[in-house]
Amino acid sequence: MPLFVTQFLGALNDNLFKQGLLIIVVSQMVLVAGNSADFFTNLAAGLFILPYFLFSTTAGQLADSYDKAMLIRRIKLAEMLIMTVGAYSLYSLDLNLMLMVLFLLGLQSTFFGPIKYAIIPQHLEPSELLAGNAQVGMGTFVSILLGTLIGGWLVTMPSGRLMLGIATISVATIGWLSSSAIPAAPPFVSAPPTWNPLRDSLKNFVMARQNKTVFCCVLSISWFWLFGSCFLTQIPNFAVKNLQGEPLLSSILIAAFIIGVAIGCLLCTNLSGKRVEPGIIPLGAFGLSLFSVDLYQSFNTYADTLGRESLISIMTFLQMTSGLNILVDLILIGAFGGLYIVPLYAMIQERTESGKRARMIALNNIINALFMVLGSVLGIICLAVLGWSIPEFFLFMALLNAVFACLIFSRVPEFFERFKLWLKPSIFALKMFFFGRT
Repeated sequence: MPLFVTQFLGALNDNLFKQGLLIIVVSQMVLVAGNSADFFTNLAAGLFILPYFLFSTTAGQLADSYDKAMLIRRIKLAEMLIMTVGAYSLYSLDLNLMLMVLFLLGLQSTFFGPIKYAIIPQHLEPSELLAGNAQVGMGTFVSILLGTLIGGWLVTMPSGRLMLGIATISVATIGWLSSSAIPAAPPFVSAPPTWNPLRDSLKNFVMARQNKTVFCCVLSISWFWLFGSCFLTQIPNFAVKNLQGEPLLSSILIAAFIIGVAIGCLLCTNLSGKRVEPGIIPLGAFGLSLFSVDLYQSFNTYADTLGRESLISIMTFLQMTSGLNILVDLILIGAFGGLYIVPLYAMIQERTESGKRARMIALNNIINALFMVLGSVLGIICLAVLGWSIPEFFLFMALLNAVFACLIFSRVPEFFERFKLWLKPSIFALKMFFFGRT
């Protein structure tokens, strides 16, 4: 529970500040800075993800070399100091200082990430491993949603920047207090870390390649982040441009996607029989493609029934059958994404040597960040260069996901073999989950 609360509040704080900063950039700082909002929003996103490239390897080495609970407490103490500076930057409307704070938040998240997943196997029994990952995954996505919604809401209120600053300091303080209750998690190796990130990243990459299953799990997790970021990035434009909805509709659609991921993470435990079950991964991959294709079909139906209304309200959208279909598709895409990603994290933890686990998670974070950047490039090529519509881009991602899944399953036949063995009892488990015992 202390670890869950600590990681939940950390992700919440990141998104509170980041969303508040983006709203300020769009609504106020453009006039002050004399630059376009697009430049600063992309710069902010880049600054937050940059530390993952620069420091993930070092973070993994530290997590494997020192007590993880002690490191978490120091990271949370640093977060309190960062948020104090962040509160001042919000109050003074100092854009450069805000961007520096965002970089520092990305830095502390970089050091926290490998610890968060590497500490779970030290505190849980093997039979609890999947459930622990499911709860952490659910908590992360719910905190992202809450931080995005609350941060955007607070900063638009009277004295909102001051309130947001106080909120971030308070959340950081509670996170530090909860981290003090995390039990000790001593290292499995005592070798001090080296400080050559490039060389060590290459060593971690070679180490990962030696275990084909773990390496394919890393690639599969990174693919999910690419896939998910492509959807989340395009949803605001999809809601306004293609669905002709009011701006708030984009928040509803993003919330549907993230809530779906949280549901999928929790459902994973019931479907797996409380063990690490690779057979769920093909089900998740299949669902991602199936409901992405259905989203494209639902949009075509929606477009045919749209009529000539210039702006669709949220209530009007929800009253349309095709609108509800789009919402349900996004929930199910997220849910199957949760089913897909939780077993992958658990397999990395289970099948990596204890003394190398945090470094493997760190390598995973680097490749995740790389894939997310590739997702942005893919979106630019398809939408800006080739001139595709956003629904066509979603359809393309569905097909690309099917191709990627086939490649991974051909490399690791265990995924599909376990899926065939898991299918029959899983159908029984679903009946029990929805209809109860007879």
